[in-house]
Parts: sequence; C-alpha cells; structure tokens
Amino acid sequence: MASMSDLHDPLLRWYDDHARELPWRGPQASAWSVMVSEFMLQQTPVARVLPVHEAWLARWPTPADLAAEPVGEAVRAWGRLGYPRRALRLHAAAVAIVADHGGEVPSSYDDLRALSGIGDYTAAAIATFAFGRRHVVLDTNVRRVLARVVQGVELPAPAVTKAEREVAAELLPLDEPTAATWSIALMELGALVCTATRPRCEACPVRDACAWRAAGHPPYDGPPRKVQTWAGTDRQCRGRLLAVLRDDPGPVHRSRLDAAWTEEAQRVRCLAGLVADGLVVPAGPDTYALP
Repeated sequence: MASMSDLHDPLLRWYDDHARELPWRGPQASAWSVMVSEFMLQQTPVARVLPVHEAWLARWPTPADLAAEPVGEAVRAWGRLGYPRRALRLHAAAVAIVADHGGEVPSSYDDLRALSGIGDYTAAAIATFAFGRRHVVLDTNVRRVLARVVQGVELPAPAVTKAEREVAAELLPLDEPTAATWSIALMELGALVCTATRPRCEACPVRDACAWRAAGHPPYDGPPRKVQTWAGTDRQCRGRLLAVLRDDPGPVHRSRLDAAWTEEAQRVRCLAGLVADGLVVPAGPDTYALP
C-alpha cells in the first residue's frame, strides 16, 4: 500500500486549491446545516440539493424551528429530492434533538447514531464535518477512490467490507482536524476527479501512488451492479402522488390522485404504501393529505 505521505500531503494540498464552496462547509456552517445536507445528499446529486438546502435553512435555521412544524411541512419542503422518508426521519431527529439535547445537534457519534434516520455513515459524517472528529467516513466516492488507489480495482464491492473499513482506518491521520479534512478531501476527489465513469487521472494529485493506474486501469470484474430505473416504477408513481399533495395546502380528493397516475393497481398499491410509511394520511371520505 502507498505510504501515508504519498497520499496525505498531495491530496490535502489539492483540496486546499480545489474544494468547492458549499453552504454546509467551512467555519460559517452550523452543525444543523451539515446534518441537513447529509440527509439530503443521500443518493442525490449536489446540484439538486443546493436550492432545497438553502430554502430549508432559511425556513428552519435550527432543529427547534423544524420540530415546531407539522411533519407534513417537512415532506412538502422536501420537494422533488426523492426518497421522501428522509424528510420524516429528519423531522423526527429534530424533535429528538430538542427533547434530548437542548436543541443542539450532538457532537458524539453514539448520540448521533441514536437519532432517527442516522446510520453509521451519517453519524460519522456529521461528527467529522460538523465537529472535526476523527471517524472513518465511507461514502460512494471515498470507497471508489480507496478501491482504486489502494486495492487497484476500478470499483469497490457492492457493500462495505471489513477489509475496506480497516484500510480506511489505517489511512486516517491521527490528528483530529487533519483527519476530518482528509475525509472530506477524499470525498471531493471522488466527486470531481476520480469519478465512476471517465475519471480524470491526469488531474489526480495521487496518480503516482495509485495501484489501479499502475496496473493499467483493469476494468471492474465483480458481481453485476444494479442499474436504477425510474420510468414506470413504483418510485415514480409515489412521486407523482406526493407531488399532487405537496402542491395543495389542504386535503385532496382521490379523483385528483387517480388523474395523476392512470394505472389503477399500481396507484392503489403505491397510495397504500405512502399511507403505511406515514407520508400520507387519510383526511376524510376519499380524501388524503400530508401528515
């Protein structure tokens, strides 16, 4: 494996020069801003998150502001980011922060992990990026960079492995602030240079230490990777139904939902799923609303 100095120094220098200015980064960003961004960025590109994050923080600059609103308003403000259950979980986390942490986002991994909707990655990311703590942060971009640079393979395994986590931990700088910067620099490198397709190896600050480049860029030969589809799926149907409810301040008659998606069996199934997930509530005879 490449030495730490072969990786740390050039990558940290590169990050100093190439880091994007994002509202959830830097000393001016609140821990709440970081937390909101981590919820929104799950499976969603930065460009789509930026306007929603800005509007969210303008309306709810603290967890207490969000917790004071009905959960349906969180679903409405989530807009078209997708995976709207994240809005429910973020609202529930805000309520818990107010009840259990005096309205302040907790700084410890364990306290963060106990909040609604926060798993290992999100807890580590918030503790690292909001509070400068030293944690292994393994998102898709980081995993891809480490797979190429250290393991010499194009793409990582579909799920995080023990060996992968050990490599990431071994490379983590000992100094907490440096470790936090290293984690976000790895993420930025994967987002801007070491991309999933068409990586720009000529612009990579650690190209001379990259095992994948040294091996001649062998193509991925692991298990087939899932390709997400959208058109005609239940996800698209659910999104259409939610869009009708988001656009109306009050209850919506079922006939309007029927018009939004013509395939009856799928529409009925998806509406039932939205109700079961707590994203939609029956509001009267044949009417529905956000919670």
